[in-house]
Amino acid sequence: MDGRRAELYPPSVGEHAKLYEHIMLRRSDSNVSFAGLCALLKRLAFEERIRGGHHIFTMSQVEEILNLQPKSGRAKPYQVKQIRGVILRYNLHLED
Repeated sequence: MDGRRAELYPPSVGEHAKLYEHIMLRRSDSNVSFAGLCALLKRLAFEERIRGGHHIFTMSQVEEILNLQPKSGRAKPYQVKQIRGVILRYNLHLED
């Protein structure tokens, strides 16, 4: 899915759950859609602000600030690993 289409058609609830599972089961960190990852973070109640090409995610209960930048429509592998660490550290779950 190209970047423009991803913005027009955000991931469905089922896709959020699949992506959450993909990240938590440590499947390929290099094969994660940037738009999907941003949508997942918003679903986890992070607030997003955009400065140029940087998508900055914050949450009042989370100390870390997540600064993400896409690479060819994909999230960078180290960013996926960082997000997994935050999810585990703060015990974040998708709400039904």
